[in-house]
Amino acid sequence: MLVMTAGAQYLTVSDDLRIMLSKDNPQLIAFDVLEATYSASNTVLIAIAPRKGSVFSRETLGAIEELTEASWQAPYSSRVDSLTNYNHSRALGDELIVEPLVENARSLSDADLARVEEIALNATELAGRLVSHDGRVSGLAINFVMPEVRDQAVFEVTDYLNAVLNEARASHSDIAYYLTGNVVLNRTLADAVEYDMGVLVPIVFFVIVIGATLLLRSVLGTLAIVFVILFALNTTLGFAGWLGLVLSPTITVMPVVVMVIAIATSVHVITIALANMRRDPDRNAAIAGSLRTNAWPVFLTSVTTAIGFLSLNASDSPPYRELGNLVAFGVLCVLFYSMTLLPAMLSILPLRTRRVRSKGSPLFERFGDFVVARSTFLLWFVALLVVALVTGIPRNEVSDNWTKLFDERYEFRRATDFVIQNLTGVNSLEFSLQAGREGGITDPEYLRHVDSFAEWLRRQPEVTHVQAFPGIMKRLNKNMHGDDPAFYRLPDDPDLAAQYLLLYELSVPFGSDLNDRIDIAKSATRMTVTVTGVSARGLREFDKRAQDWLRANTPDLATEASGMTMIFAYLTQRNIESMLRGTITGMALISFVLIGVFKSLRMGLISLVPNFVPAAMAFGLWGYVVGRVGLAGSIVTVVAFGIIVDDTIYFLSEYLKARREGYAAPEAVRETFRTVGPALCTTTAVLSTGFLVFAFSGYEGSQVLGLMVTITIVFALLADFLLLPPLLMAIDRRKL
Repeated sequence: MLVMTAGAQYLTVSDDLRIMLSKDNPQLIAFDVLEATYSASNTVLIAIAPRKGSVFSRETLGAIEELTEASWQAPYSSRVDSLTNYNHSRALGDELIVEPLVENARSLSDADLARVEEIALNATELAGRLVSHDGRVSGLAINFVMPEVRDQAVFEVTDYLNAVLNEARASHSDIAYYLTGNVVLNRTLADAVEYDMGVLVPIVFFVIVIGATLLLRSVLGTLAIVFVILFALNTTLGFAGWLGLVLSPTITVMPVVVMVIAIATSVHVITIALANMRRDPDRNAAIAGSLRTNAWPVFLTSVTTAIGFLSLNASDSPPYRELGNLVAFGVLCVLFYSMTLLPAMLSILPLRTRRVRSKGSPLFERFGDFVVARSTFLLWFVALLVVALVTGIPRNEVSDNWTKLFDERYEFRRATDFVIQNLTGVNSLEFSLQAGREGGITDPEYLRHVDSFAEWLRRQPEVTHVQAFPGIMKRLNKNMHGDDPAFYRLPDDPDLAAQYLLLYELSVPFGSDLNDRIDIAKSATRMTVTVTGVSARGLREFDKRAQDWLRANTPDLATEASGMTMIFAYLTQRNIESMLRGTITGMALISFVLIGVFKSLRMGLISLVPNFVPAAMAFGLWGYVVGRVGLAGSIVTVVAFGIIVDDTIYFLSEYLKARREGYAAPEAVRETFRTVGPALCTTTAVLSTGFLVFAFSGYEGSQVLGLMVTITIVFALLADFLLLPPLLMAIDRRKL
């Protein structure tokens, strides 16, 4: 263990959302091409909202000017766009003047303020993006060129901006500032992971320890479990370090899963050992008897659990594959330590037990009598309950919304909600529209097609802003005709349009060029569409509508939307589809294992019922109560199945043992309840409480996983106690 643990020093943790994506992800490949063609999309958006009045006041515009200047000094910043440094173009005789919309805001006259307001609220590049349509909120957008190792850079950027905003709040107490964007998202994700790992995982550990102590009523027995947990966790994390794995937020669930599996395994060994010691004063004989009883079930549950988690290798997201592999390795570590370290500690520790004559638990003896006496009623009642809950599965929408990944304890969530409600959307779709030849973007026909697409997009209810190249050309055409509003249209002459573009590019200040909008060869332009109030499913449907419109109206421009928003919109769907295949494969392998172990096709098939049913019931209940399953929910079945299969194996193993000893099916059920009933209740109570702690995480992925796994574990106990025994008595009527 110490040798393996030494590898933990090489562990690194990344908060970059890109590690959630495989290199062959088609949406990621398309996005990488787009960023290589134009510019990277590492953005921060700061909303500036005066507590009274509009943003078109000397104080607010002056604050925006100050913040714009400070933002240029942010680490890795490559571009800053705001209301004040917007490149406003106008005609002056035969000259084209391109200058910031606001300069020296505090010296502006009332007429100047009115002019700025009129220009800003009528500029398609600004309204709905950097200023709200009602003029009460302004925005400042910063783009960053991040280094290859992004994690430290994210901290540098967010620390700098938070310091700048704190100074701004102190200087302008009647102005509120809100910070959002994908760079801030990554920082918030790192903070959430730190909280989960630093606070919730230790709480889970102590909950498990306290629960095990109360249920086992043995402090020393619990101490032995703690050592098994620590040995298994240290070995697993060290193994990950020796392999050089970069851990992601997804891996935060790994320690919890390994802990609960260690608990489930150890409790069975200790419970039987303590029961044996109450009847037999020979400690080592009692422990050896427990090993004889549990060795085969422990081995079997470890193998099936490992198979279940290895099915995560079907996931489209690399961190989930790493999670499955690490948990599978951790399960094998638990198997090894529970069969070596645990019995050795039980033999050495001065355990004390009170000798009793009765076998098993009186409570579970009575419960076994109840199940046997009401088997027919329970079979029909549970079957109807299962059907009623399973009908809720279709109510679940496969969707994720990154704007709601965190609850309101995080400033990022509060800021994002404010921006969505008061300024603009934060989900962006990127289109790279090809002109077909070098210099083709000034061709009038190309410009008309792009403009038609932009106008269609602006009419869609989800869209809050469209940033498209034709808007610049319309403005230039108006400028070059004496700012006559009648010429706010696309130029008809391609040569003239090319001259307009060249003149504009020569006039804009450094850092405000069009490199993020047009490619070097001037053969394609970038269109950014901002949407709001749309789920992942809605984004996919919106993208399909856009493609259908392009194919029907401008087939030469037909292309799919790109961007991180679309990547994650498709990732949820892709991962659920891949996990469905992986889960089916894993369950099929486990089914063959159980059929081979029980040497009975009938028993193997019966064992599937209490393993499949709980997850279906949990998803059905989730459909009625919540109705949305995201990326985290896609692995719930695998995580829960890998845990609940253990209880089924223990129950069936003890039942078949009783049958081989000559018990009839009803008596075998009673004997099974007396023998393993307490241990199954113990593990269920501890495991469900441990996972339930994650419901208090501020990160939605941890919340969903904790709640759904808890629900599934509880349903699994109900299935093992109320559905499996009646099934066995109804089907297993043979005489032995």
